[in-house]
Amino acid sequence: MNNRVTIISSDTHAGGKILDYKPYLESRWHDEFEEWRATYRNPFRDLQESAPEGSSRDRNWDKDRRTTEQYNDGIVAEIVFPNTVPPFFPTAQFNAPQPTPKNFERRLAGLRAHARWLKDFCAELPDQRCGLPQIVLNDVDEAIADVRWAAENGFTSVMVPHVPPDSGLDHYFTGTYDPLWEVCEDLGVVITQHGGTGVPNYEGNPATPFLLLMEVPFYAQKSMWHLILTGVFERFPKLKYVMTEQGVSWVKPALDRMDAIWNQMASTGRVGELGMTTDQMLPQKPSDYFQQNCWIGSSFPAPIDAVAIKELGVDRVMWGSDYPHDEGTYPHSREALRNTFAGWDEQDLRSVLGHNAAHVYQMDLEKLAPLADQYGPTLEELQQPITDIPDNSSPAFTRR
Repeated sequence: MNNRVTIISSDTHAGGKILDYKPYLESRWHDEFEEWRATYRNPFRDLQESAPEGSSRDRNWDKDRRTTEQYNDGIVAEIVFPNTVPPFFPTAQFNAPQPTPKNFERRLAGLRAHARWLKDFCAELPDQRCGLPQIVLNDVDEAIADVRWAAENGFTSVMVPHVPPDSGLDHYFTGTYDPLWEVCEDLGVVITQHGGTGVPNYEGNPATPFLLLMEVPFYAQKSMWHLILTGVFERFPKLKYVMTEQGVSWVKPALDRMDAIWNQMASTGRVGELGMTTDQMLPQKPSDYFQQNCWIGSSFPAPIDAVAIKELGVDRVMWGSDYPHDEGTYPHSREALRNTFAGWDEQDLRSVLGHNAAHVYQMDLEKLAPLADQYGPTLEELQQPITDIPDNSSPAFTRR
């Protein structure tokens, strides 16, 4: 019996160099692209054009380096989020404010250029890379067009943004996006969200970065209860929803709280002054919809998260390395897995480290098996605790 474990990272990042994106832009944007590029300076030092070849920035697009490093880390496939700055954006998409009516067309052109680049990037290793084209919500018809393009071009998921409260966009508790969810459900396209966005535009105080770090988890997590409690998953029971790099320990308490309120309302007909009656309630408990529609991409989990994963359900969680970010587990992913999951049984390990991601994102485990035989860790290796913590500042090692 094969004791190698197929590892799919549910959280990696990639992107092209700024000039790499130009051929993927529609030609009508080329002149504006040159004007934008002439004055643009990337705010991230590790992504600036002045960084030498061979620096960490190359990991975003260098096939040989990226593949070699991940194989050495025991990882044979990946779910690919964006990382570098697409045309006409002031910063990476995770940090950029939502498009406005004034810049929407340009930003949309930039995201579509990234999506075309991503198609070629994934085609380099078609069975090993699952890329996430991005959609924006300013125009639902354009978002639907991008979902259809993604499905027609072999993508199984799209990345959808969180909605900041001051963005001017409708929130997920409205019915505005039902046509979008319907298309995603019909085409089998998973909607995936990544942590780090959705916060209000705080300006004018030196403590702003600290405020954002304190509040960004809430503004990401609220999308889950907006989608569950307002009946999106009741209306679209086959829609798949993934939350990545948003932690895992908060999920079970949030579901328990929602269930408690639901149970109280179901038994009394209303709670306090809320005035919500039983006929306005969801027919199932909130946690039932989570089990029906939702998964967690758990990036660089620490040992404490292993307990939360078991409590939530190992069939709902997918491990992620966050390669190539500094907080990721590279080059010590094997050690990180042992540190977090030592002592787990085979079925649970295989589920969290690969099988769940393969199921959600429609990846072929049989095609990955030969690579796992060559590069994957053994089951016995992963089940053994480590004796020494490596020199790695990832929360997988430092968070207790």
